[in-house]
Amino acid sequence: MPYKIIGDSCTDLPKELREDPHFALVPLTLIVDGVSITDDETFDQADFLRKVHASPNCPKSACPSPEDYMKHFDFDGDIYVVTLSSQLSGSYNSAELAKKLYLEEHPDKKVEIIDSRSASIGQTLIALKIKELAEAGHHSFESIVEKVNAFRDGLKTKFVIETLDTLRKNGRLSNLQAIICSALNIKPVMGATPEGTICKLDQSRGIGKALLSMVKLIEEDVVRPQEKIIGIAHCNNLERAMFVKDEILKRVPFRDCLIVNTAGVASLYANEGGIITAY
Repeated sequence: MPYKIIGDSCTDLPKELREDPHFALVPLTLIVDGVSITDDETFDQADFLRKVHASPNCPKSACPSPEDYMKHFDFDGDIYVVTLSSQLSGSYNSAELAKKLYLEEHPDKKVEIIDSRSASIGQTLIALKIKELAEAGHHSFESIVEKVNAFRDGLKTKFVIETLDTLRKNGRLSNLQAIICSALNIKPVMGATPEGTICKLDQSRGIGKALLSMVKLIEEDVVRPQEKIIGIAHCNNLERAMFVKDEILKRVPFRDCLIVNTAGVASLYANEGGIITAY
């Protein structure tokens, strides 16, 4: 059965998947000092990071409208939509409303909205799982949905970022936590809860030690790594991503590794130098 995988633009796809006709991305809008930036193929990461660094205000994001999703639904095949965690964005709710409205006019259409309960490279791994199952050719739509949800439930996301300022300004972290961490050069290792919220897992003095702490946590909790891809997203710091890749693969025999640069939404939250992992 023909299929299409639609992600919101927090789904950080490598170039070959961006060009794959089975994939489509629905952009969020980023807002810096009242200027709107569309998170699509025109997104300029370097310029965006300069704007964010120069601004005293917190950058914001706005989720796609239901109509933004619906225009991708007119496709002769099954539709799978992967969104940023519903606990972090309204993107999932917008996609669900799009599905509801579309099915009123096209009741026989098969559309599934998948709350990643993650972000960035976590969404990418879910999209890749859908592609793998759809191209196997012997799974029904319902079977693919069931298997992908099980995959999502087993997915783990961890990240280390240079600064907590954006998370603090967006209410994801207390003011006191962020100030103390900044003053002492403490870099927390953060993760996603099973529900898709952000939690603190560990902390270290300095970015290098924090990254190694994240690697150790991955080594400790990964299950059946030989069957899994380790995904690494970096915000404008490929060298740091390669360091994390090498340290992980020294310790854990993952089946494969995928490295991507963050697009707009993940760049907003990760900030320059941030590293996000999922497996």
